[in-house]
Amino acid sequence: MAVISQTGERRVVGNVIRGSIGNLIEWYDWYAYTAFSIYFASTFFPKGDQTAQLLDTAGIFAVGFLMRPIGGYLLGRFADQFGRRNALTLSVVLMAAGSLLITVTPGYASIGVASPIILLLARLLQGLSVGGEYATSATYLSEVATAGKRGFYSSFQYVTLISGQLVALGLQIVLQQVLTDHQLTTWGWRVAFAVGATGALIVMWLRRGMDESESYQREKTDTKQRGTLKVLLQYPKECLIVVGLTLGGTVAFYTYSTYLKNFMVNTSHIDKGTVTWINFIALAVFMGIQPLAGRLSDRIGRRPLLKFFGIAGTLATVPLLSILAGTKNPVVAFLLMMIGLSIVTGYTSINAIVKAELFPTRIRALGVGLPYALTVAIFGGTAEYIALGLKKAGLEQLFYWYVSACILVSLIVYWTMRETSSASELEHEGAAGRG
Repeated sequence: MAVISQTGERRVVGNVIRGSIGNLIEWYDWYAYTAFSIYFASTFFPKGDQTAQLLDTAGIFAVGFLMRPIGGYLLGRFADQFGRRNALTLSVVLMAAGSLLITVTPGYASIGVASPIILLLARLLQGLSVGGEYATSATYLSEVATAGKRGFYSSFQYVTLISGQLVALGLQIVLQQVLTDHQLTTWGWRVAFAVGATGALIVMWLRRGMDESESYQREKTDTKQRGTLKVLLQYPKECLIVVGLTLGGTVAFYTYSTYLKNFMVNTSHIDKGTVTWINFIALAVFMGIQPLAGRLSDRIGRRPLLKFFGIAGTLATVPLLSILAGTKNPVVAFLLMMIGLSIVTGYTSINAIVKAELFPTRIRALGVGLPYALTVAIFGGTAEYIALGLKKAGLEQLFYWYVSACILVSLIVYWTMRETSSASELEHEGAAGRG
């Protein structure tokens, strides 16, 4: 029995690794846009002050999020009907196409308004991909995980998500060392998107060899409808829970992990190179604590971690951002970012498994993906745009309160929702399958 158990565990680890590598590349491609926006903003848009150009790039970043609900619906439905592996392979193909398009698109000086239009089309394609990737990878990692360790294994979705961001930042650090600021602004940033397109094509090949989850294998011969809106509407409470628990988490995550890079440059006036290192080290630590928090949730439940995020995020966001805005000290900036990311870990480490535990297999990918993607599109994708818009209007501190208010709404949901690990659809199905 020990041999069988060890063999099964190795298979789980192998599937998690194969699924995670693809997730890493997907999110590298997505975050490369933000990591290098400080350099390519002047390429795609007319000349203007830095805040105006960053506002334009943030606008396209936000519009790209509008495709995520469509991706969550189309690829979530595809995953429920035709398998998680096939959906994950399709999503990375779409991401490769978007990255390649950004790599080769001429700047505004060469083709005028067509340049930002093509950039927008590429981001829409990538948004479609990421919308489907989140739902399917969250579902896949949760389903292939060992019972009793689902929080731990599903946390690797954010480990690889953050890893993708780190790879983007790491490449930026390398390019900053070998290229001048002028070279990075004129053409060096294109290297990042070329790397992403190449990596996505490699992952497309790797994902074809992934095992399908046993949960899906058991359900695929079922005559019940799978992956349709009609079935999803049978779970209105679960959909609303996904929206509520995501709202504050997505705003906080994009504030502390994505927007803070531009915030430190544009508001704190810290050197670009120094900010890149601050982000890289902070995100590396953030990545490392995800599995620890995920494993903790397997022992004490999901709600205690969510409540920690809700309470600490509501109370600490305004003072953290206020102090950061007034410091030029890199060490202080790093510590403040790290405090924020540690708080957000209460959400990021377990949000995938909490959502997956709410829905049965036949509707899990769509149930996780569509309400989540809608919430992220409305709140997560607009976070940086709102922040920059308020800064341009001279009301930057209102953004701090906005983030706190969003987290407070989610805290109310965390306080009233059931403990998903004790009444998990995943565990119920596993027991039924063994019986």
